[in-house]
Amino acid sequence: MDKHRKKKPPAGEQFDRGEIDGITFTDGGDNVFADLGLSDADDRLAKAEMAREIRRIVETKGWNQRRAAKELGIAAPDVSDLFRGKLKRFSQERLERFLNALDIDVRIVIGPRPSWKPRAGVSVQRVTTF
Repeated sequence: MDKHRKKKPPAGEQFDRGEIDGITFTDGGDNVFADLGLSDADDRLAKAEMAREIRRIVETKGWNQRRAAKELGIAAPDVSDLFRGKLKRFSQERLERFLNALDIDVRIVIGPRPSWKPRAGVSVQRVTTF
């Protein structure tokens, strides 16, 4: 573990602040969008995780953006936006369709909020098998 990194506080407690080499920092949580105070943080993180997985699959297959665009049924400039995290024009459902086009099964699981979480939300988890 990095000597500067501290254990995350329990839900609802304030993050530690510190200073390294004259730079003040605050430890963040698991969702950078929530750390930035965005109201749709969980949705943004879910989309970012799906986009990251799409990019990982395309790179693993050794495809260029033109080939990825053909397989996903979109224009090459859209693939570029997707890979650079410009996700405003991509709905979560559209990203799910892209994953399906890449032969990835998408399953949505719902359940009660765990007691350790301050509020219910949306998350994406990559698994190697179902």
